Amino acid sequence: MHKSSYNGSPSDDPTTAEGVADAGDLGYSKALKPRHISMIAIGGAIGTGLFLGAGGNLAKAGPALAIAYAVCGVFAFFVVRALGELVVHRPSSGSFVSYAREFLGEQGAYVAGWMYVLNWATTGMADITAIALYVHYWSMFSSVPQWVLAAIALAIVLTVNLISVKSFGEMEFWFAIVKVTAIVAFLLIGVFFLASREEIAGLTPGPSLISDHGGWFPMGVLPVVLITQTVLFAYSAVEMVGVTAGETADPATVVPKAVNSIMWRVGIFYVGSIVMLTLLLPWTAYSADQSPFVTVLSKIGVPAAGGIMNLVVLTAAMSSLNSGLYTTGRILRSMAMAGSAPSFTARMSRSHVPYAGILLTSTVALLGVALNAWLPEDAFGIVTNVASLGVISTWSMIMICHLVFVRRAKQGLVQRPAFRLWASPWIELTTIAFLLAVIVMMWFDTDGAGRDTVLLLVPVALALAGGWLVVRRRVHRIAAEREAPPVDPLG
Repeated sequence: MHKSSYNGSPSDDPTTAEGVADAGDLGYSKALKPRHISMIAIGGAIGTGLFLGAGGNLAKAGPALAIAYAVCGVFAFFVVRALGELVVHRPSSGSFVSYAREFLGEQGAYVAGWMYVLNWATTGMADITAIALYVHYWSMFSSVPQWVLAAIALAIVLTVNLISVKSFGEMEFWFAIVKVTAIVAFLLIGVFFLASREEIAGLTPGPSLISDHGGWFPMGVLPVVLITQTVLFAYSAVEMVGVTAGETADPATVVPKAVNSIMWRVGIFYVGSIVMLTLLLPWTAYSADQSPFVTVLSKIGVPAAGGIMNLVVLTAAMSSLNSGLYTTGRILRSMAMAGSAPSFTARMSRSHVPYAGILLTSTVALLGVALNAWLPEDAFGIVTNVASLGVISTWSMIMICHLVFVRRAKQGLVQRPAFRLWASPWIELTTIAFLLAVIVMMWFDTDGAGRDTVLLLVPVALALAGGWLVVRRRVHRIAAEREAPPVDPLG
């Protein structure tokens, strides 16, 4: 593929080719290999929400957190399965935003895109908050302000992300290797302690740690229900496999394999890890300010164990931040080519990286640095609640797009691939109902930031409406130019 140095507005893109469904897909290299896609899919299912968020959630809900992870994991799989079918139908770096444009029109793509950017921008804030908390684990950094550590982390990951997609894929591959190896090692250590009955912090591991501390629902069912939105946040990157499809040579083969493997990974890595945590220590031993994995390994008695695991979860947070910059750069470019994002975010470097969109997301993530300086204790909880709105919006949009896609297939307008979501439309409707129920649950979370998060929907909706009024003429003009038949110069 030729090198693209396109730096102009969407309508000036010299690489635009007739017959391309999404102009935002032009100019990318197909440098991501199957092993990259497979491990990126794993990495998307193992992130900050598990490594840091699980500690606070265990303290609130107890062992039943594993049930919440299982339920949310099933719906996450439904979403990524639906997205996988759309990817096989038409791979696109614009992913669900491009599908929203195809099946719901430009306004649907506009809403889907900006809600996704909101999701990842706030997730980026959560990631740099987590990174700062992890680094503070080591006493030599305890005197460094949290916001300084957050700013350094953002600068490092931004630099890495701007190199090339191949470098990104390689880094994510090894990040995922580290995360998977760490969780497998943790589970094996847990099995050893369960089998040997050796004590941890004066307690014997086993089911008695659950039964002797209030059972599976020590605080009742309501706390488990109310933390669903933060559990949902833990799965917020599973849809990333759809974005990577535009930069791999054989998405029709690679993506289905990656999607199908997500379900068992969820069972082992998420549900298995939470159950193991509650079998090794009572749920009351965990807190929001420390990774639960670090809590366990530190109490085992091996001085370096907690530090090693802390380094692993630091890697996971860096990986999540790296992934967020990657996906929003591609999504913003797809939107810019359609006129619904600032035209400068369509710019690409000579190494085929949409650097302008990445820089825009990084700029927004800087607000996380400010939040760390202002509210260091509450920063992670605040941004994960806001990010969960973006997750709910993104997943709902994917399912709505799939509903329309299936309807058009029944009308004979498109053909469904062999790889597909089952039981349509019931799976889509059930998933959307679940996601809407999560918003209702957030409203009744009066002890946390849930209700305030739901109230944020009002200014977000107003901002989206105002933004649409600003860009709609440009969007419709570009759409008309794209659909207009070519002019015969000879008349």
